[in-house]
Amino acid sequence: MPRLSYRRALTRALADELTRDEAVFLLGEDIQVGASLVTTGLAKRFGVDRVRDTPLSEQAFTSFATGAALAGLRPVIEFQIPSLLFLVFEQIVNHAHKFPLMTGGQCAVPVTYLVPGSGSRTGWAGQHSDHPYSLFAHVGVVTVVPATPADAYGLLVSAIRHDDPVVVFAPAGAMDRRDDVSDLEPVPLGRGRIHRFGDDVTVVAIGHLVHDALAVAEEVADQVSVEVFDPRTLYPFDIDGLTESVARTGRLVVLDDANRSCGMAAEIIASVVERVRLIAPPRRVTRPDGAVLPFAPALDRAVQPSREQLATAIHLTMKDSS
Repeated sequence: MPRLSYRRALTRALADELTRDEAVFLLGEDIQVGASLVTTGLAKRFGVDRVRDTPLSEQAFTSFATGAALAGLRPVIEFQIPSLLFLVFEQIVNHAHKFPLMTGGQCAVPVTYLVPGSGSRTGWAGQHSDHPYSLFAHVGVVTVVPATPADAYGLLVSAIRHDDPVVVFAPAGAMDRRDDVSDLEPVPLGRGRIHRFGDDVTVVAIGHLVHDALAVAEEVADQVSVEVFDPRTLYPFDIDGLTESVARTGRLVVLDDANRSCGMAAEIIASVVERVRLIAPPRRVTRPDGAVLPFAPALDRAVQPSREQLATAIHLTMKDSS
């Protein structure tokens, strides 16, 4: 089977959708030269009318994309830095997201917001290292965080074809991931995936942390049987799939590279305990409350959730139920 990187999977998804549907076009800052290495070669292949560089005015071109979508096109906006989403929260949430709802479905706004390299990247510091996906899940915008190259391809394709706005977070920690991939196909939005089956505890891992969870599950396999659940879509969340997993294992640990307070980890735990009686109290492994990632690499890593923290949480969960 051919090996495919996460980054190239995103490129292939964009190219395939540009080929399939003439209504699809890309826009963003420096995308014609492929500054993020995701859109490399697409301007030459599809032309600058469909791969459009924009001025450094995120609010302006995000609003432009909303108008283009209302007119029948399918824009894909690339944001090179996740924190730029804070600037355009108004345009995405109050405009693109709410127009179809406030008009009773009389219009569609099929815009895809792609963030290649969300989260921490070495030396990018506090204003470039966020994972603000819980904000979009909170307001009801479709929000996806692929962990693997196949899911990066499949979820991005499904996002572009969706008739509502979709935010696609592609974590920096996953961008250079390479997997053997046989077939590439759309992945349904709102459906999670079990990467590893287990009997003792369910670990929910978001985005690139799926690979850390799998590594820890292997490390503790002689002591604990760990099931690794990847939600893939944070909104709508596959609560039925997760409930089925936790109902079997009876224990839950959530691994999330975002701030602790009001984060996805808390929402996932609350949703599960409303449905399942757990054997032991659930645990979450996250960034600290209100974390801002420092510039210094050692401090940057210290703020992020680690494999050691996850292993400790798993063992404590098992101990609490013994």
